[in-house]
Amino acid sequence: MSQRHFTPDLFSFLRDLSDNNERSWFNANKQRYEDSVRQPALDFITEFASALEGISTHFVADSRTVGGSLFRIHRDTRFSKDKTPYKTNTGLHFRHERAKDAHAPGFYVHLEPRNCFVGAGLWSPEASVCQQIRHHIDEHQDRWIAATHESPFADFYELGGESLKRPPRGFETDHPLIDDLKRKSFMGAGTLKQADVTKGSFSEDLASHFAAASPLVAFLCDAVGVDF
Repeated sequence: MSQRHFTPDLFSFLRDLSDNNERSWFNANKQRYEDSVRQPALDFITEFASALEGISTHFVADSRTVGGSLFRIHRDTRFSKDKTPYKTNTGLHFRHERAKDAHAPGFYVHLEPRNCFVGAGLWSPEASVCQQIRHHIDEHQDRWIAATHESPFADFYELGGESLKRPPRGFETDHPLIDDLKRKSFMGAGTLKQADVTKGSFSEDLASHFAAASPLVAFLCDAVGVDF
């Protein structure tokens, strides 16, 4: 039986952080971050591991405080004009076990005031991997359509991300799936309400959303040569 991990305090903290995105404020409110964001997220990841295993044993719910499924709140500002030090969202990424040595798809949860969503797939892989996926789509068109344009995926998710302006190398403009072949990312996203996140059933609901995306993720695993 799952329990409620996230409360409205998570979103309250993130709203306040957005208004006070500086180290002095964060340090003064660090216990709020621990109590309302970080520890609930780590507890959720721990609980969700068994549900994720029911979808695939090759994806990892890792509750380590460093290098695990919870993204760090500190921004990398080295190459950004925006020097605000902290992210104003909480991100959970359930990576494939091969993620460190392969371009592998994954599952993602984004928690942010007025902008919560679930993601699944592969975001912005390098050009050669995109071509692998495009050829796999071309060779398995019916399976791709079923995985991305029909229920249950299409009931919740939309494919997103940038696309090429012209057809990719080796494909003609009249290909029946040319819009999908032009994609630079192969990722679906579905919107959540804040109230969805703070339900006691969020773990089960998230598992259902991930299961709906599993045909896409399995397709991408096959395309890049990793197990699903």
